[in-house]
Amino acid sequence: MIFFQYDSLDEMNEKVSEIVIAELQKKPNSLLCPATGNSPTGLYKKLVEKKDQINTQQLRVLKLDEWYALPPDNPGTCEQYLQQHLLQPLGIASNQYTAFASDAHSPHNECERIQHYLVENGPIDLCILGIGKNGHLAFNEPNSELNAGVHVSQLTPETLQHGMAKIANAKLEFGLTLGMADILQSKTIILVVNGPHKRDILNRLLTSNISTHLPASFLWLHPNVYCYYTPEG
Repeated sequence: MIFFQYDSLDEMNEKVSEIVIAELQKKPNSLLCPATGNSPTGLYKKLVEKKDQINTQQLRVLKLDEWYALPPDNPGTCEQYLQQHLLQPLGIASNQYTAFASDAHSPHNECERIQHYLVENGPIDLCILGIGKNGHLAFNEPNSELNAGVHVSQLTPETLQHGMAKIANAKLEFGLTLGMADILQSKTIILVVNGPHKRDILNRLLTSNISTHLPASFLWLHPNVYCYYTPEG
């Protein structure tokens, strides 16, 4: 994992947007897997500002994770976030986008459907990630063991304090998520970290110690991971 520190959030997002655009220009039919949450929002804003540099006609997008047992129009869903910040502004057609259904009747069947999609269409070309305050990646939560494939995740109390969960204003217990192997099979991974509330977990990640109790630490095992952060992050 290679770390890059920037003096300001705007400078970081500008640089990362240039890298993402370059990756998508190299392979217009890339499978892009974008995270949701506060960390990548500024990056997505930059991408939208530069959308004339991105040919989205062949781009494929896969949702990384989703809160389970919410109607899809709930403002706290990852679906609504991606539609607002990335998909609609970039003009991504529905047939280019594959997503967990937050209100799926069977969460396990929904995970099997997404896993099948990855088997048939993967691996992910570019995965954009954030890191949770507890070190989770997507909804791969700290635990004594981690799931390799797409699965239903029992969410931790810390994750349930996330801003999106609060916006959802509903009782949440589970998430639907890509597994660690799905993420680590990505060809390129970009990790974006910002905000003073992420300082402690970033410092833990910088030690390069790998533990299931810090899922993000498994990124050290991947040959092509780039972490971008600001001093306050």
